[in-house]
Amino acid sequence: MSKILYFINYLFAILLLVGYALPYISPEYAASISVLSLTVPVLIVVNILFVLYWGITLNKKILLSLVCLTVGYFASTPLYIFSKNKNTASDTFTIMNYNVKLYNLYDWIDDKEIPEKIRAFVKAENPDILCVQEHNNTSKITYPYKYINLRSGNHPLGQAIYSKYKIINQGSIDFKGTYNNAIFVDIVKNLDTIRIYNIHLQSLNLEISKENLGQKSSEKLFSLLSYKFTKQQRQVDKIMAHKNKCPYPVVLSGDFNNTAYSWAYHQLKLAMTDSFIESGSGFGKTLSFKRIPMRIDFIFADKTFIFTEHTNYNIKYSDHTPIMATIGI
Repeated sequence: MSKILYFINYLFAILLLVGYALPYISPEYAASISVLSLTVPVLIVVNILFVLYWGITLNKKILLSLVCLTVGYFASTPLYIFSKNKNTASDTFTIMNYNVKLYNLYDWIDDKEIPEKIRAFVKAENPDILCVQEHNNTSKITYPYKYINLRSGNHPLGQAIYSKYKIINQGSIDFKGTYNNAIFVDIVKNLDTIRIYNIHLQSLNLEISKENLGQKSSEKLFSLLSYKFTKQQRQVDKIMAHKNKCPYPVVLSGDFNNTAYSWAYHQLKLAMTDSFIESGSGFGKTLSFKRIPMRIDFIFADKTFIFTEHTNYNIKYSDHTPIMATIGI
């Protein structure tokens, strides 16, 4: 029994090590392996359970998972933050990110008041800047300045940025063959010009059920995910090329439709800091998927800024939950 458990432990440890390497491998070259990044949070938990088991039985086999988890702690993104950093700044602004899922346009939630509840929530929290994904014309949100970019169709949808600060420039980075895209605005706060990106990467539309766990269905699902990871890679390349030409300090906010263990996250975070890692605590969950705490919505900032606060909200007006960060200039 011990040998069988250790063999299973060995497999999960190797998969975890591969998962730690995936942020450095472009999906263009290894799309099928990249899909494994979605499972890294689960792999971490499984390896922790093996550490606990071998620890209770006082078995030296504990070293396998313990070494893997230690490598991840120093070389990868943490799954759980135990305490918030206490950064301070005298000049700050707040930014909220929220995928509102079309304000419940198709009644996914049995509540006709969702648009009004979202509006009331935003008004109560009062962020200086609000980045919205899956936005449409049913919104009742009002701000002094805004930039909305919607794709045409029977029910236009897209992204929006609302701001208390004057917008002096705006634009869209469009992706082919999808309603996902990225938009940006340049705002002026005091005498500073700041670029804000609102990003919505390719949706994975991941739905695991008994019906698609057969061999052919699983292969089809895996192939589709690999294709979508490659699309995300192309979208990230386009965003990075645009961002690298920006003359202003940058704040990047959005729904990445991928985890902090993905190539997309790693590339977009280059030379930037993650608000959750800097000032958050807990798992930072923004999407509930089969009871797995998935963090797929992020706020990044250039290292010229500091994060003084990060908040995860536990409200159920969409399939995503909002996050807000306070940024010091």
